[in-house]
Amino acid sequence: MIKVLIVDDSAIVRKVMSEELSKYNDIEIIGTAVDPYAARDKIVKLKPDVITLDLEMPRMDGLTFLAKLMKHYPLPVVVLSSLTPKNSETALRALDLGAIDVLCKPGEAYSTKNVSQNLARSIRMAASSKIDVNQIKIKIPVNHANLKGLLSKTTHKVIAIGASTGGTKAIEAVIRGMPAAAPGTVIVQHMPENFTKSFAERLNELCQIEVREAKDNDHVVPGV
Repeated sequence: MIKVLIVDDSAIVRKVMSEELSKYNDIEIIGTAVDPYAARDKIVKLKPDVITLDLEMPRMDGLTFLAKLMKHYPLPVVVLSSLTPKNSETALRALDLGAIDVLCKPGEAYSTKNVSQNLARSIRMAASSKIDVNQIKIKIPVNHANLKGLLSKTTHKVIAIGASTGGTKAIEAVIRGMPAAAPGTVIVQHMPENFTKSFAERLNELCQIEVREAKDNDHVVPGV
């Protein structure tokens, strides 16, 4: 049984998500918290396996709490956030700090049933993680001199990368190691659609290749 603590200032979200997640035989909602201070006390007392975390809460925002949590009491965290341009940047920062996944709260674009199903899946994946999610460091040795000669003759090849929950750090590590002359690259990442644009923009600032969110009829070309 996976013990889950829900941290959200919305009473409706706490109630609805508790009811929906309780329908799964392998998930137990051991408590809810209205803000990070209440969450801190319940984490120590209840010892959850996974927590779900809102990003905008009173007294302390979700990012500040996440950073403190990963430093002093690291736990698998799944972020449950509203879909706004501002929150998309904040959600990506949450992934940097160690959150396992970012999901959207129920609303016009996402039904309660759909969100609860995705959240249950992410909770299971988070619970199976035995590593300190804030200490993920992926080192990929890259010999740029050899790659440039090799990739100059691979213009008809395509690199395909797929990642699911928790894959953003791995994708960043791989893409940052690719030279500007790399073959056309396609990435599929499990992430809410409104967050993918911000993720692509951030990668574009860090990498030698051009990174952008895919659109219909885009061409796969070298260096992109």
